[in-house]
Amino acid sequence: MKIKDIDWLSWKPGEEAVISYILDGDNVLLIHKKKGLGAGKINAPGGHIEEGETPLIAAVRETEEEVGLITDNLIFSGDLFFHFTDGLKLRGTVFICRDFKGSLIETDEALPFWCPLEDIPWDRMWEDDRHWLPQALRGKQFRGRFIFDGDDMLDKEIIFYESS
Repeated sequence: MKIKDIDWLSWKPGEEAVISYILDGDNVLLIHKKKGLGAGKINAPGGHIEEGETPLIAAVRETEEEVGLITDNLIFSGDLFFHFTDGLKLRGTVFICRDFKGSLIETDEALPFWCPLEDIPWDRMWEDDRHWLPQALRGKQFRGRFIFDGDDMLDKEIIFYESS
């Protein structure tokens, strides 16, 4: 299956989620994901948008629930559209944040850790991350469409924009 095989104009996500990359100097906050989609992988705090929430409100809530940090001044970075061959259709909204308070905590969903930007463990993350995250962390906005069969990325299309 390829990106061109999908009618993206009529494509609708079955689930919507958020993910927040929190930066502290030259470090980014990552998590060892313990359960749910991507369990066992390295990711960033995030999760599903609940009914009545905006992506921004969900990002703040999910970060506090998963790792104990209260975030402020989140900046929209991009949209991710995932089409899985098993039928899952997921839209993700990505935020970047430098303003936070609180102390990191481990939860039943995540074990958080600060990672130097130059040491991001790409081989332990979702395969798509290496294609958009480096530029997003440098301030580029983007839209990415991805097709996955389980953990394997079959195809991708990413467009980058200058942040406004």
